[in-house]
Amino acid sequence: MRISDKSARDFYTEECAKSMWSVRQLERQIHTMYYQRLLASQDKVSVADEIQTTEPKPEYEKAIKDPYVMEFLQIKPDTHIYESDIEQALLTHLEEFLLELGRGFSFVARQKRFTLDGQDFFIDLVFYNYILKCFVLFDLKTGTLTHQDIGQMQMYVNYYTRELMNEGDNLPIGIVLCAEKNDAVVKYTLPEDNDQIFASKYYTYLPTEEELKRELRLDEFQKLDDEKS
Repeated sequence: MRISDKSARDFYTEECAKSMWSVRQLERQIHTMYYQRLLASQDKVSVADEIQTTEPKPEYEKAIKDPYVMEFLQIKPDTHIYESDIEQALLTHLEEFLLELGRGFSFVARQKRFTLDGQDFFIDLVFYNYILKCFVLFDLKTGTLTHQDIGQMQMYVNYYTRELMNEGDNLPIGIVLCAEKNDAVVKYTLPEDNDQIFASKYYTYLPTEEELKRELRLDEFQKLDDEKS
């Protein structure tokens, strides 16, 4: 009841009921500005409409948050880590990671291997979302996002699209989780009609409220620039 914004309060009420959050989980979602982070990746009207729907079937972008907050990994700021360390930590804290991802996610595979012309490729983490009815592929990057990272994820998504989709599935989506995101690289690497590849920044610690607000403001400014261009 301490949330003054009625739309946010209604959203948390609906999500708490649908996802069966505990009090501790609800407190975490409020503290990490779950609602505001969703709004940064979506239009406000769609979010407002979705919480009124008994069985929501959101579009892909409605399930993506930016940034993701993964303080439950217990990795201190400025600690040098490898991508495999993050991957292992996410699996160790799988329940918390699923909570951060949102509703409808189930774990499928780690280091999913596929082979093309004798060369092996490995997808860090694979999930299936029963609301979106599609596979969701994650690639973890400890540095700044590059166009090669996006191209690699595009190949993963193409492979799942052509080889591993089941009857009734929607197109798979790919999310590159990176320590630093370059919006210009994302914009000019992906086609304008892209709705399958996404890049999101992650925090391995709980940022301050001001840090989160600053991050969300940057996203809003980027959207305005995109609309103008």
